Amino acid sequence: MATLKDNIIEILIKSNHLDKKQLDKALEIQKKKGTPLRNVLVDQGLITEETLLSLLSEQLYIPTLHLNKYKFDVNVTSLIPERMSKQYILIPLSKMGNTLTVAISDPLNIFALDDVKALTGCNVDIVLSPEEEILRAIDAQFGGGTKDIQHAIDEASIQDVGVGASVELRKEDELDLGMITKESEGAPIVKLVDLMLTQALKKRASDIHVEPEHDCLRVRYRIDGALHDIFRIPKKNQNAVLARLKIISNLDITENRIPQDGRFKVRFEGKEVDFRVSSLPTTFGQKFVMRALDKSNLSIGLSKLGFSDRPMDVFNEAIAKPFGMILVTGPTGSGKSTTLYSVLNQLNTPIRNIITVEDPVEYQIEGITQVQVKPDIGLDFASGLRALLRQSPDIIMIGEIRDSETADIAVKASLAGQLVFSTLHTNDAISSITRLVDMGVEPFLAASSLVMLCAQRLCRRVCPKCAKPIKISKEMLEKISFKEKATFYEAKGCKYCDNTGFRGRVAILEALLVDDTMREMVLKSKSIDDIRKYALEKCGFITLRDDAFTKVKEGLTTLDEAVRVTAEE
Repeated sequence: MATLKDNIIEILIKSNHLDKKQLDKALEIQKKKGTPLRNVLVDQGLITEETLLSLLSEQLYIPTLHLNKYKFDVNVTSLIPERMSKQYILIPLSKMGNTLTVAISDPLNIFALDDVKALTGCNVDIVLSPEEEILRAIDAQFGGGTKDIQHAIDEASIQDVGVGASVELRKEDELDLGMITKESEGAPIVKLVDLMLTQALKKRASDIHVEPEHDCLRVRYRIDGALHDIFRIPKKNQNAVLARLKIISNLDITENRIPQDGRFKVRFEGKEVDFRVSSLPTTFGQKFVMRALDKSNLSIGLSKLGFSDRPMDVFNEAIAKPFGMILVTGPTGSGKSTTLYSVLNQLNTPIRNIITVEDPVEYQIEGITQVQVKPDIGLDFASGLRALLRQSPDIIMIGEIRDSETADIAVKASLAGQLVFSTLHTNDAISSITRLVDMGVEPFLAASSLVMLCAQRLCRRVCPKCAKPIKISKEMLEKISFKEKATFYEAKGCKYCDNTGFRGRVAILEALLVDDTMREMVLKSKSIDDIRKYALEKCGFITLRDDAFTKVKEGLTTLDEAVRVTAEE
């Protein structure tokens, strides 16, 4: 049987990638250092690992797979111990019937494949992956608390939980609530939920999704805006885990038919983190989404939010006004609340009375009066806003303008001497004018009340540890109207960024002060396109895409990410 070294030599000579002189030099270095020939060839720059993998794949008829974006299943990766995975540089990918598919860097290591077969009792299929990617995947899968969670799942599964191990959900009225409550307070379930929360905070997750499926309970974390599969809990433990979440969130454990909202606090690494909890009845049980609200992430003022200079100057000028309405727009999860809370923190002084009406109250801030909307008892945005206007406020924040009544009261409050902050769901800043008019606000009231319009998005920040410069074709740059010179970066993924290529997020903002000419245009019912054209030509308006391109030029994000989160102008 030919060794991998022999095969590499034969393939490289046959494909004319190396001449004899280069090969002899590489063999000499390999003999001195005792490292594999493929490593020497790559280190010496004689061939890239990508090209080498492609040649091996072609000659040995083995498919290649890049692992950077691969979603691993902890139940499959745990079939082979960490020690063996590192020894042979391989990692299990999937198991279908009695066949286990494994990613390996040395496809001719017969000893490795025999050991995997003997250990798992499965037939082994292989795919080729770069050694570095396999090692990163091993670190990611066996580090960061995954082993502890799997151990807790195993402990919970060993116990006779008493609610049945069938994959079919029992009818709600047949559930033994006493047994479920008792089980949910048992050590393995408590430990499992605690580890779920701990790992989420260690991985910087903003949300935890606990989703019942037909055969398991799936847990996903939202990290830097993207959801990642983390692990699956056996179906027989579903009711106990969900009951535990209800107990710590102060939800009604007997109610499974309607959505519920709750919250709880945890202490993590010396700081308190609030979790806002939402439950929703689904086909296979109640789905939970827990949003982590870390008050330490709030900054005091705009300067620490990372906005570009021009939009930040516009924002600072607007909040210096004594009255009027400031609207922040953008989709869910675009950072609107963080921006508004940071502004309120900046304006929060003893001489001002600041009151908010929110649904729900996300961050509790000392010195600010915060009102929680409760529609079931008649306390909606409109009635809450009417009441707080009698409390002599200086600054008002409305969580969201959802209906015509709230919009009308907010506009009139801003004209009566209050500075009003609120959010709207629109695609860009200028569209919020037509949204207000569509809600029934008279154009003359909208024109008089508006001080500033802004739209916000969050771009994933390219990983500083593994980012490398790349070339972008001239045609691509012309297509997206990127006109200035810049160095573009891309990251393949490393341990620091959990193999995603991104770590953290950066805010992009378009902000526009409403001047007298724009007010005249609103009064005359000019189109949004006309107002945008005026803003771009006369006001120095910087669009979301332009601001995103600024972040690309600064090396903070990738060009692909900037294009993904911003609409084409």
